[in-house]
Amino acid sequence: FHHKEVSNVNGTMSEEAAAGVSKMTISSDELEWPMNKVRQTFIDFFVKKHGHKYWPSSPCVPHDDPTLLFANAGMNQYKPLFLGTCDPKLEMSTLTRATNSQKCIRAGGKHNDLDDVGKDVYHHTFFEMIGNWSFGDYFKEGAIALAWECLTVVFKLDEERLYATYFGGDEKTPADLEARDIWLKYLPAERVLPFNSEDNFWEMGATGPCGPCTEIHYDRIGGRDAAALVNADVPDVIEIWNVVFIQFNREADGSLRPLPSQHVDTGMGFERLTSILQGVDSNYDTDIFIPIFKVIQEITGARSYAGKVGKEDEGFVDMAYRVVADHIRTLSFAIADGAVPSSDGRGYVLRRVLRRAVRYGRQNLGAELGFFSKLVPILVELMSNTFPELKTQQAHITAIIKDEEESFSRTLDKGLLKFQDLASKVGDDKVFSGEDAHFLYTSMGFPVDLTELMAEEIDMTVDIAGFDRRMQEEKDLSAAAHQAKMSGGSGKDMRLVAEQTSALVNAGVAATNDDAKYVTEELTGCKASALFIGRGETDDEIGFTGSISADNGAVAIILDKTSFYGEAGGQIYDIGTIESEGGAKMNVENVQIYGQYILHLGKVVEGTFNKNDAVKCCVDYVRRAPIAANHTMTHVLNYALKNVLITNGSGDATQSLDQKGSLVDESKLRYDFSWGSGLTTEQTAAVEKMVTDIINDAVPVDAFVAPLENAKKISSLRAVFGEVYPDPVRVVAVSPSPVTEILKSPEDAAWNQYSIEFCGGTHLSNTKEAKAFVLLQEEGIAKGIRRITGVTMDDAVAAIKSGEEFESKVAEAGKLEGLELDNAIKLLTVEVNSLAISAVSKVNIRETLSGFVKRVVAWKKEEAAAKTAGVTDEVIAAAEASEGEKVICRVDIGTDTKAAKAIQQAVGKKIKDKAIFLVSADESEDKFIVLAFCHKSMKSVDCKAWASAAIEGTGGKGGGKKDSAQFTISGISSIDSVLEKAKSA
Repeated sequence: FHHKEVSNVNGTMSEEAAAGVSKMTISSDELEWPMNKVRQTFIDFFVKKHGHKYWPSSPCVPHDDPTLLFANAGMNQYKPLFLGTCDPKLEMSTLTRATNSQKCIRAGGKHNDLDDVGKDVYHHTFFEMIGNWSFGDYFKEGAIALAWECLTVVFKLDEERLYATYFGGDEKTPADLEARDIWLKYLPAERVLPFNSEDNFWEMGATGPCGPCTEIHYDRIGGRDAAALVNADVPDVIEIWNVVFIQFNREADGSLRPLPSQHVDTGMGFERLTSILQGVDSNYDTDIFIPIFKVIQEITGARSYAGKVGKEDEGFVDMAYRVVADHIRTLSFAIADGAVPSSDGRGYVLRRVLRRAVRYGRQNLGAELGFFSKLVPILVELMSNTFPELKTQQAHITAIIKDEEESFSRTLDKGLLKFQDLASKVGDDKVFSGEDAHFLYTSMGFPVDLTELMAEEIDMTVDIAGFDRRMQEEKDLSAAAHQAKMSGGSGKDMRLVAEQTSALVNAGVAATNDDAKYVTEELTGCKASALFIGRGETDDEIGFTGSISADNGAVAIILDKTSFYGEAGGQIYDIGTIESEGGAKMNVENVQIYGQYILHLGKVVEGTFNKNDAVKCCVDYVRRAPIAANHTMTHVLNYALKNVLITNGSGDATQSLDQKGSLVDESKLRYDFSWGSGLTTEQTAAVEKMVTDIINDAVPVDAFVAPLENAKKISSLRAVFGEVYPDPVRVVAVSPSPVTEILKSPEDAAWNQYSIEFCGGTHLSNTKEAKAFVLLQEEGIAKGIRRITGVTMDDAVAAIKSGEEFESKVAEAGKLEGLELDNAIKLLTVEVNSLAISAVSKVNIRETLSGFVKRVVAWKKEEAAAKTAGVTDEVIAAAEASEGEKVICRVDIGTDTKAAKAIQQAVGKKIKDKAIFLVSADESEDKFIVLAFCHKSMKSVDCKAWASAAIEGTGGKGGGKKDSAQFTISGISSIDSVLEKAKSA
């Protein structure tokens, strides 16, 4: 099934669509190239015919790359190979050829297509990038030959419609004539075109691996010379494949240094290729999107999708179709891969994507609130055969989207009110400030694009430059903090990247053996294999030197073997000293891992280190002890949560309990996990008790390195989602049975009662060494993500003692009564909030204090009633003793208007022939009340007029009727004046 194509340069619609026929009639059964066949054919070509390894897509949410919001290209997961920092224990390090279809999201950061989605027929925030990679294997000749064969032989694209581009060179970098000459073997010179670095030179950053690239473009129309339309941003001539040749390292001075190993990184837009093979003019007209459009129409009742854009798209209905269909893909894949909408980082990007889709769906398609989550099933149906995580996580995806969609309306209400308030203060220039837009974003979760839309509606503009500046300031602060950490605060660049690791390999520096990181004694007989003073700090810019001393400031040493633990797996690095036989000493302040090398960062405090010096490692094991305890108890906590919430919990199908992050250092453990709601007090107590019981049971902790395939068979294994594990892998079991015993019968249900995880961290040998565990806090940090913070060892013992002492203090306070108890409650409430004690104890203490508050409230009521009765008697007595018809009394009930009313009612029953004027002050608040009243049968006095005359000039506020009036006046200094006026009125 093919649409007949139009033949004008600017046409992007088939003749059927131009005639107004619905585009929603496509069926995968009728297609020569349905989407799944396109994807599988590409992969089979490289795997079966050309010896590539199929390497599955990484999650579109990078869990181990802090520089990325989302995976935005197929090469992201291979960065360690390009940078020379891949752990040699990982299977990835053995790759020479690879292929896959990578899940990508471009909706934030440097690569951001979010605002363009919907406006045209080719932008997406989620897309698949199919590609092939060579790591030190074939290069330009092979890569171009493979691309040509794949497109023209396998997919049978018309050679006459293909154009190739190459890097034409600039003042800094020579042209890639090698790629040009290779292409001339396949294409005539008029279809091999040079372009500048913006289009045809790829760089990972300002410095680092880079190289020229060649792009393959396709003319959808054909039968013409379309060379002038290549890279002209017209939808008829589109880039379909980008082949990057990673052959240089960009130095700090801008020069290029050839890399020791040359790599190929290619990427082709799966959706674009599918649209070409299906003979349609837009990615949105393929079987990737049409089934989603059909469900959108069924749910919303909107007209059929017609593929229109711009002014032809009346009511922006087709734009809304594209936005909603694209965004449900983005949200579903991101949530399946572990992200959730939230108020910062990638979570905020996802929240913005969701709200954009919901807004277009409701405003332009007439959808009801709640429609968006109903699109998840059709996406699962379309994509789960290739990406089974969608099916596995379907209930979780649906629940998160539904909840976020519902909360959107609440956020809108609050944000609208604040926007209106801020907009009312905008000056004559009608520019809504970037500072205010930033406030709405950070404080109220209000997307800046919504702020722009609302500003437009009232003829205002938003200072986007100011908003971006504030956002950049926050990013710069974060980046500066990270750089300070990595450089030891020196300001120097102390990272190892491809040029450093390549230099080490070329110099024959052996990988660092860190097997001794699991021992707890001094390690002697080490060698200082390399000395590093920072990138750009030496003549060759690489940073390695023959000697280091205190004069060099921040420095680093690479050893042939080490007992220091390098920061990894959520566990903080070790600190300590490295000492040479010659008397030199370095304080180790940070330890980082770069592939096969471990970098010990710090400052030399004595003597001089020379390359190849014999040294010893002296780790601060006193500091490491609580780190190990916190790490082991993080494993036990993970097990306890699963036991309490899943095994013996609700078993709710929409609930998924997966580790989302952890941090263990010497002062605490912090564990993030997916769970849809806060833990109840009972659940929190049960988790804390289970961890404590395992400590008290003195359970052995065993570690064993086993083949990954064997270890994966352990039925009770808890692995971290998105984590890549080495082979062999280290298995840590908190169990009476050693790991070797567990591996003999890995599927035995008996192991379900123990904590078993893959882990490379440092641990205790027995749980009793942790001494104690206290769960300090359980809180939500994002939609569907909870965080537990806890302590062990001496910190836990201290927390337990503090809790017990405070509970005794609270019990003593419970013996107090009245005002003393009231004052004690105020002090104890403030104090308990800042205490580092068990979260469960805090809840119990607060409940106890709430009970005390009820006692105080009851006491205050009794006191107030007694005081009211006493004042009532005073007023009645004064009225009965008075001979005139007006009685003026100053009483003591503060500014309690309820008490005043009660007095009025009681006095009114007894005194029916006199008008009463009461004044009562609250000195602490510096204000007083005036109450004037009389029986309704008394016609000679107008109480409202009387009170009004008395308070004239005070600014008092209030009112009333002829028989009753009440006013509140600020400033008790005017009481005497009011009383005098009342007497004369």
